[in-house]
Amino acid sequence: MFKIEGKHIRKLIIPIIVSLLIPQPILPQMTNNGGANDLENYIELNEKEKGLIDFKDTEESLKLKLVQLDIINKSRMKHNALPVKLDILASRVANKMCREAAENGYIGHWNMAGEEPYLRYAFAGGYDHVSENAYGEWSSDNYNVSLIGALMKSGHDKFMAERAPNDGHKQNIIDKSHNWVGIGLCITGRQFRYYEEFIDRYFEFENIPDEVSIGKQFNIKVRTNGQRYMYYLIIYRENWPHPLSPAQISRKGSYRDYTYEIYKDIYAWDLSAYRNGTSYEIPLTFSKEGLYYIQIFTDNKEITKPASFNTKGKAPESGLVIKVHK
Repeated sequence: MFKIEGKHIRKLIIPIIVSLLIPQPILPQMTNNGGANDLENYIELNEKEKGLIDFKDTEESLKLKLVQLDIINKSRMKHNALPVKLDILASRVANKMCREAAENGYIGHWNMAGEEPYLRYAFAGGYDHVSENAYGEWSSDNYNVSLIGALMKSGHDKFMAERAPNDGHKQNIIDKSHNWVGIGLCITGRQFRYYEEFIDRYFEFENIPDEVSIGKQFNIKVRTNGQRYMYYLIIYRENWPHPLSPAQISRKGSYRDYTYEIYKDIYAWDLSAYRNGTSYEIPLTFSKEGLYYIQIFTDNKEITKPASFNTKGKAPESGLVIKVHK
């Protein structure tokens, strides 16, 4: 007899902060102090990243984000969470979301194509698990761009000032499973948006297709660090997203990090059969059109026979999304 409980059946509570402001007259080695070495590393990474090139950071915005990264990591350190690194792709995903939200006057976790954070990150080329914080302000007059750093800090400080049980942003920031973060910002006219995309990155992936046909078998290859074993793999299915208006997005609030349709799940003892050294090669076939969201959980022990089972206290360590067509 086994029991399933934990994050794959919970609602992800990531509320949205909205405030009114009346204006007044980044796999580098990190030091987390916004120093020259960090900036040089991130400029190099920024040049190498080919995804979402239209939302590439300038050198000045990278500097702002390294200062903000230090603020985020100081918040984490106060709660005994290890520092996170700045992720370039996730930052571009966040920049894109910030720009659309600011230009269309909304704040939310869906974009106007109807895509949740895990879809937006996956469609940009991300394979890891993502958890989003969203913040926005608007003003009675146009913002001065010189305020951007102060506005970013203000948004983060408001997240950290939350109190239970309404502290979803804060809990996301101090979650010990996170090891990377994407930071997005946009200031345009009377609108300011700031997003944090926290990433859980523990695997290397190969042979992950963007799209497959119904009934066609394929394999995904997952490489671990050799210290963890695959514990549980769950696949959620959802229909194609549909467009949303800014008003609809602003009303939606928090988002679920799963769907109610579970297509398939594989337990540790079955996953162990697919392991070869530190890699797993898992065959999959999908029987229905739609989007398939794959979450993987790990454990420090390998389980090769049916046993008691739960995911309580475990965080998903992947965010694969595969499109399935006829």
